[in-house]
Amino acid sequence: MSRLKQWRRIAAASVLALSVSSCAVLSGLPEPTSLEQRLAMLPTATAMPFERPVTIHWNAQAVPFIEAETDRDAAFALGLVHAHLRLGQMEVLRRVSQARLQEMAGPIAQVAQIEQALRILNLGKTSRQVYAAMAPEKKAWLDAFVAGVNMYQRTAKDLPHEYTLLGLDVVPWEPHEVLTIGRLASVDVSWLVWIRLMPYRNRADWPQIWARVQEEGTTSAPSFTPNGKSAAAEGLSDLLTTLSRTGSNSMAVAGSKTASGAALIANDPHLGVNLPNAWMLAGVKSPNYNMVGFMVPGVPFVAVGRNPWIAWGGTNMRSASSDLFDVSALPAEQIKSRTEEVKVRWWFDEEITIRETPYGPVLSDASALPLKPGEVVALKWIGHYPTDELSAMLEVNQARNWEEFRAGLAGFSISPQNFVYADAQGNIGQVTATHLPARGKDLPADIVLPLDKAKEWDRIVTSTELPSAYNPAQGYVASANNRGAEGEVPIGYFFSADDRVLRMQQLLGAKPVLTAADLKAIQMDTVSISSLMMRDAFVKRARAEGSGLTPVQTKVLDAIASWDGLYSKSSTGAVAFEAAMSAFLPAAFLKEDIDALDAAGSPYTRLSLELGRVDAAKFGAALTLGLDAGSAAMAATPTWGEMHRMGVQAYFSAIPLIGGRYNFGDVPAAGSAETVLKTDHPLTAERHLTRYGAQARHVSDMANPDANWFVLLGGNDGWYQSQNFIDQVPAFMDGQSYQVPLQIETVRATFPVKTRWMPATKPGS
Repeated sequence: MSRLKQWRRIAAASVLALSVSSCAVLSGLPEPTSLEQRLAMLPTATAMPFERPVTIHWNAQAVPFIEAETDRDAAFALGLVHAHLRLGQMEVLRRVSQARLQEMAGPIAQVAQIEQALRILNLGKTSRQVYAAMAPEKKAWLDAFVAGVNMYQRTAKDLPHEYTLLGLDVVPWEPHEVLTIGRLASVDVSWLVWIRLMPYRNRADWPQIWARVQEEGTTSAPSFTPNGKSAAAEGLSDLLTTLSRTGSNSMAVAGSKTASGAALIANDPHLGVNLPNAWMLAGVKSPNYNMVGFMVPGVPFVAVGRNPWIAWGGTNMRSASSDLFDVSALPAEQIKSRTEEVKVRWWFDEEITIRETPYGPVLSDASALPLKPGEVVALKWIGHYPTDELSAMLEVNQARNWEEFRAGLAGFSISPQNFVYADAQGNIGQVTATHLPARGKDLPADIVLPLDKAKEWDRIVTSTELPSAYNPAQGYVASANNRGAEGEVPIGYFFSADDRVLRMQQLLGAKPVLTAADLKAIQMDTVSISSLMMRDAFVKRARAEGSGLTPVQTKVLDAIASWDGLYSKSSTGAVAFEAAMSAFLPAAFLKEDIDALDAAGSPYTRLSLELGRVDAAKFGAALTLGLDAGSAAMAATPTWGEMHRMGVQAYFSAIPLIGGRYNFGDVPAAGSAETVLKTDHPLTAERHLTRYGAQARHVSDMANPDANWFVLLGGNDGWYQSQNFIDQVPAFMDGQSYQVPLQIETVRATFPVKTRWMPATKPGS
C-alpha cells in the first residue's frame, strides 16, 4: 500500500471517529424498555401470513415459547422472535460470516487485513449448494424461518441500534446466508494454534518446538473408552475465538445414579464474553417439534437443550478438520483467481483477488497470517465440503432415542462436537460428531505439509465410523475439550488441559446418587488440578532453596502453600499464586516453551513437572521476582474477585471515543482458565477482565419435562435499551438459573405475557 493511501486511510478513520462521536449515541442510550413496551414493538402494520392461530408465550426474562398448529407457522414465528430479540446481532453476524467487515467499520487497516483473511476462508463456499440439496421438509422449515425474519425487518417500526451505529441497510435475508452463519461458529481450533506458533517456524529449533506441542497436545485424558502474531493475526485469532465454539463442558448422568431412574444432563458452552450473548433461549411446540434450549441467533434449531424424550449438549472436540499444504510447485493453470468487490464505509470501494487451488484457497495471500516469506500455502478444510449441519440438528431436535440421535448426527461435520446425550429412560451416551480425512497415525512433521499428504483426503470418515459411548459402566460421561477416544483415524492434535474433565469425573464419581442440584454445583466448581500441581512443586523447591527470603516474601509463599486450589471470589491464595506465576514463569522458562505448552493446552501441568530442571541461580532469581509480584498484587487486590473481573460489555466497547457507552461495568468473578467454572485470563499480576469462558448454563432432569434450568450471562433480549438486556447477570454470577418448562400446559400457565395471531390478521392481546 502506498504512503499516500495509508495517510488517506488514517484520515478516513479519523473522520469516522469524529463523525460517530458527534452522533446521538454519545448523548447516552435511552432508559430501559420494559418487556411490555418491547413486545409492543412487534410489527403490527401488516397481517402475518399464518395458516392457523399462533401464540407466543413470554416469561419475565423475555424467553419466547412458540405454540403453533403447523410446523410452517412455528418456523415463521421463530424467525419473528429471533429478529425481534436479536436482529441487530444477527445482521452483524451475517456480515462477518460473509467477510463484510469494512462495510461496517470503515477504512481501518487491521480490519481490512482480517476481512482479507475471512474472504480467503470463504465460509459460505458451499452454502447455496447445501441449501439446494436439503430435504423438502427441512428446506420448508428454513424458508419459513427466513420469511419470518424478513417480515420483521421489513415491517418493524424501530430497527435495532446496530443499524444506526454501523450504517446497516435493510436487505432481505436469503436461506443460504443462515447456513453461512453456521459456518462462522465452526472454525477449526487448529487455526488458532497455527496463528500462535507460526512466528516460531523461522527458528532453527522449530522442529523441537513443534514436536513438543504435539507431544503435549495429544497426551491428554480421553473422555471415554469407545465401545465401537502480528496485530492483525491477534485480531483474527480473537475474532475466531470469540465467535467459534472452541470450548465447553458437558456431562450426563445415567439413571443408575439418579433417584428417579431418568438421566440428568448439564451443559455450559464457552465462548467470548460479550453482549448480546452468543446464545438466545427459546421454545417451540408444533406438530413435529417440541423443544427448548439455546439457539444461535439467526439459526433455527436448538443447539443445546431437550425435547420430551432426549436432551443433548456438547463440546468442541478440537479435531483436525484442516490441513495446510505447500502449493508452491503447482502449475500455474491449477491456480484460479477471482476478483471480489469490497465495500468500505466512508471510503471508496475496493477489489480483492482470491486464489483457489485443488487443495483449497491460497491462505498465504492473507497478510494477517505470519507465514514464512515466500511460502505459497493452501487450506484444505472440511468446512468447504457441502455438509448440512442444520438438517442434522433438526433431526436431533426431533429424535426420541439413542439410535435416532446418532443417526441424525451422521451428516454433522462442523464445528466438530463431542455430543453428549441423555434420555428419560435413563440412558446416556456420547458421539464423536464430525467428518475427518482418513489420515495415518503419524504426527504431522510441520504446520505446512507436502502435497503428497493430500491423498489422505481421498476418503472422508464420518461419525458412524468414529468412537461413541453408550451407557458406560461408571454411570456418567463428561467432556471438556479434552482428547477424544482413539478411533480409526487420529481425531486431532491440540486439546485442552485435563483439569476440567478430570475434576468433573472426580465429582460425578464421588456420590452414588446425583441430583440436578449436584450438577449445578459442579458447573460452579473452581478447583484447578494443574494449579495445585504447580503450587506443590513451587512451594517445595522454594522452601528448600529460598533461605534468603524476606518476611514479606515468606508471607506470600505461606499464602501460596496454604491455598486450597479454589479460585473463589474471596480467595487470597489465588491472588498470591497467579501473581507469583506471572513473574516467575517467564523468568524461569523460555517464552517458546510456555507458548508451546499453552498452545498444547497443558502449561501448569508440564511446567510443574519440569520445575526441578531449572538451574538453581535462575530459579532463585525467578523466585524473587515471583514473590515480589505476589506481594504487590496482594496489597493492590487482596481477593481473587477484586483482581479477576467479569466485564459486562457489548461488542462495541472497544470503539474509540464512544466505547464507554457500551461498558455496563464489571463484577467479581470466580474461576480461572482451567476450572470447571471457566473464566479465562492472561498470566498477570494486575486487575483484569475475563473475556472468554462460561457464558451460558443448562441443566435438565429427564424425569420431568418441565425440570429444565437455563441462564445467560447478559439477557435474552439484544435490544440495548431493554430491561432484559443484562437482567440475568446477577443470577449467572451467583450460580442461579431460571426454570423453563417444556410441556405446553405448563408454559401456558407460567408464561404470563402472550402475543397471539390469527390467520392473516394482526396480532392481538
